[in-house]
This record gives sequence, structure tokens and C-alpha cells, in this order.
Amino acid sequence: MLRKKNYQNNVHVLVLPYPAQGHISPLVQFAKRLASKGVKATIATTHYTVKSITAPNIGVEPISDGFDEGGFAQARNVELFLSSFRTNGSRTLSQLVEKFQSTSSPVTCIVYDSFLPWALDVAKQHGIYGASFFTNSAAVCNIFCRIHHGLIELPVNLEDLPLLVPGLPPLNCQDLPSFIRFPQSYPAYMAMKLSQFSNLNHADWMFVNTFEALESEVVEGLTELCPVKLIGPMVPSAYLDGRIKGDKGYGASLWKPLSEESIKWLESKPPQSVVYISFGSMVSLTAEQMEEVAWGLKESGVSFLWVLRESEQGKLPNGFIDLIKEKGLIVTWCNQLELLANQAIGCFVTHCGWNSTLETLSLGVPVVCLPQWADQLPDAKFLEEIWEVGVRPKEDENGVVRKQEFVKSLKVVMEGKRSQEIRRNANKWMKLAREAVDEGGSSDNNIDDFVNSLMNADKIGNLNG
Repeated sequence: MLRKKNYQNNVHVLVLPYPAQGHISPLVQFAKRLASKGVKATIATTHYTVKSITAPNIGVEPISDGFDEGGFAQARNVELFLSSFRTNGSRTLSQLVEKFQSTSSPVTCIVYDSFLPWALDVAKQHGIYGASFFTNSAAVCNIFCRIHHGLIELPVNLEDLPLLVPGLPPLNCQDLPSFIRFPQSYPAYMAMKLSQFSNLNHADWMFVNTFEALESEVVEGLTELCPVKLIGPMVPSAYLDGRIKGDKGYGASLWKPLSEESIKWLESKPPQSVVYISFGSMVSLTAEQMEEVAWGLKESGVSFLWVLRESEQGKLPNGFIDLIKEKGLIVTWCNQLELLANQAIGCFVTHCGWNSTLETLSLGVPVVCLPQWADQLPDAKFLEEIWEVGVRPKEDENGVVRKQEFVKSLKVVMEGKRSQEIRRNANKWMKLAREAVDEGGSSDNNIDDFVNSLMNADKIGNLNG
């Protein structure tokens, strides 16, 4: 159990996530880390997601995004949702701060998801501190921060590549976030990514969910522009340092896990023999890509556990589920951390979302990278080329990873000499991730510095005194 420092309960941090699973989880985890250090932490989240968050020692309060019955699914439009969230969120967040200000634990600081920069304006209106929390890698922060400041230009054509960013390896077409690769296709998302930096110079802290050993060179480039503090990986304590008692899950799930069936099935398999496949909560493969993955799994002969949402299962080849009954298990959802920690898992076929990336690194599981969009593409480059914990199969001219290429990648990661080297690297990063969040580690020290600053500021009225 994490030893609480001798703090008076005079600091109250309000934590505001963007209402999507991949954003809620790390911010709730950060709230738990703060609570474990004697800080009062409260999650402020939308009406639609408020019931999905249950974490011990953490308060949960609703605010409005203007679509209280269904969130983004009700809005069905990115610009409409973000505009409504800014208007309604600012108003109701301000009301929540005011509610606490009349109690014995007024809000000291708002830690807000970087997708919601208007929360910093609310903090400043109330004369409290504001800290931006980035849920992606430092590399991705570096790219978009430099674009925002006009320090690098968006590539217009392939002749402008590779894109050169200080601290990063050269980025070719397949490595670029899709908002940069196809800027006209995602204007609302591109605007959102750049808006993260719109008022960042007024924030008191900038946190990134990564750790020093993982992205040290990248951070050197980023700190030229931003006073960044690394506080990750924000993965439940049971899988890292074990200092927060009973912290085995994020305490925030928009779906009910189905781990029991999965764990029982895994218990019958030899160590490191099973391929685990999951493309996260939002990624949707094309029917063509789904078919290539499905037949690749069948042809490879590996045992596999595939987490596939019900809405996606119609894309599987006819009769596939019956064909793979001896070798495969397909479930609609599960506790990913519990699965990755299981000794039967030998490889993770992943979309390379940042949370999944940090989880697989923290648990020492090699990967086959199948990134689909957004920041997953640079994440995949780092997994394969920089951290050397897996393989990214080559796409054909239509952007599809074909069956043969997929099977070849599975074999590289699961068998032979190269697989041993990949596994050694995976174990190295697992050790470094644990060291970062353990007592005295780089990330733990940064969180302590944050808490100490708030404690002192609360006593003397400023951060610098």
C-alpha cells in the first residue's frame, strides 16, 4: 500500500476527462494517484458517463455537455458536440466549482483533459490553478505543438516527406497521424488537436501520460516549447508498483467486462502461446481488413483470443466462428489488463492506441501493430522501430494488411530468434515503467512535486513562494 505523506487535507483537485473511454481511464487513474497521496480528488464528468465511474476515495460529480441522455452518440457531429460541451461544460463546471467553494474543501486546481482547453478559462475565472493533461504520447504532443506554433508545416505532398521533428525519428507517410496525413478529411479533429495548445501558456502545469525513460529524446524537444511533466504510465497500481491497495482496474468502464470466460479459457493454454487481439473501443476495421486478419489467424494455427464488439462481428467471414472453435475464442469485451497479465498471452495484436500501448509496455507483452488512424500511426512506429517490442506488417497499395503479411508478422513475434530479442526488449520496458511510478521514480517524483506545490501554494497563496 502506498504510504500517505503527512499532508493536511487542504488541497482539492477537480479532474475533468474528455468523455471517451481512452480519456476517462488515465484521468481517473491520475485522480487515484493523487488520492493515495492524501489529496481530495473529484472527477467532474458528463451526465452520460457519470454512472460508469466508481473508484474508491474519489468523488464523482456530473457536468453537462448539452447531450445528457447520450453524449456524443446523441450529438452525432463533432463540431456540434464540442461547441455544446464548451458552452454547457463551462457553465456547469463553474457551478460545480462554486458549489465546492462554500464547503470546507474548496477546489484548489482543475486538472483538465487537453481536449477541453476551456476548462482552464473556468479555473482562472475562479482564481484557482489549472493543469492540462495530455492522454497521448510526448511524441504526438511535440508534433501538434510545433504545428500550432508554426514551427513545422503540414506536408502538402510526398516530396515534403519525411517530416522532421526535433527529438523524433523521421516520419514518413505511414507514420503520420491521420489528421496530418489527410488534413481535409478530419478538419474538426485537426482543429481540436491544435486547440489543445491555444491557451496552454496560461496553464500552471502540463502533464503527459508517459515516462522519462520511454521518451527522453522526444521530451527534450518538447520542453523547448512547454514546461512538460511526465506522470505516466497511468495504469492501475496492481500491474506496476502495487502501492495502492486493491487497485486492479481503472474504475471507469463504459462496458461490462467479460473476463471470467476468457480467463478460464486461458488457463488451459501453455505460457506465451496465445495471441490476444483487440482494436479498442472505437476502431472499426473494414470488412476487407477483418477478413484478412481472420483468415491469417486461422492459417497461422495459433491459439487466439479476439475481443470483437458485437457490431463488428458481422464482418467476420461466413462460418468463421465454427471453423476456429478448437483454436480461438471470440468475446465482445474483457478486462484487457487482466488478459495482458496472464502468462498464457504471448503477443498482442493491437491498434496501437496510447492506453493499449502503455498497457502492453507496462506488462511486457510483444505486439503486432495494426494502427488504423489518428495517433495510432506514430505510436506503431515507436513500438516497432524505437522500443523494438514488435512488428508492423506492411500494407498493400490499398492500405490493407494482407493475410500472408499478417501471418509472417505473427511468426516473427511468436517464434524464433527475433522473438526472443523482442521479448527481452518488452521485459526491459516493463521494468522501466514500474520504476517510473514506484516510490522515488521519475513520474512519482513529478506527482509529488505537483502535490507539494499545491500544499505550499494553499498555505502561502502562490506557487513560487
